[in-house]
Amino acid sequence: MRLDDIDRQIVAHLLQNARASFAQIGDVVGLSAPAVKRRVDRLRHDGVITGYAAVVDPAALGWTTEAFIEIFCTGATAPEEIYASVRKHPEVVAAYTVTGDASALVHLRARDIQHLEQALERLRREQNIVQTKTSIVLSRLIGRPTDGPAT
Repeated sequence: MRLDDIDRQIVAHLLQNARASFAQIGDVVGLSAPAVKRRVDRLRHDGVITGYAAVVDPAALGWTTEAFIEIFCTGATAPEEIYASVRKHPEVVAAYTVTGDASALVHLRARDIQHLEQALERLRREQNIVQTKTSIVLSRLIGRPTDGPAT
């Protein structure tokens, strides 16, 4: 699907405030509320907008420790196998296949260092994971709420 400039503006506005009304978005992009609704409906139908979610401060939930873990798997492990290994761990908030020596990069959140260590030990017990390399986050410099680029 090809997005025009107005579609991009609508998506950017929704990334900033998914609760904005169609009228509020229309005021920003120069369209009526019904015209914005039609575009948003099309963007949802075409899979550009895949859903809406609450963005919660992890610290408010007590999950103040964050880490990125390089996962090294046996042989040529398929992405689906890595996904099956990491998805069952509630501390994993994102996982990516990557270039380089590691098979995948996992973003993990935990209550504290002890909880992080427990989560790492569980990950390491996965049959296809042979090694991990962990980097603990000291401070978050940028934390955008979604995958979209800033506009």
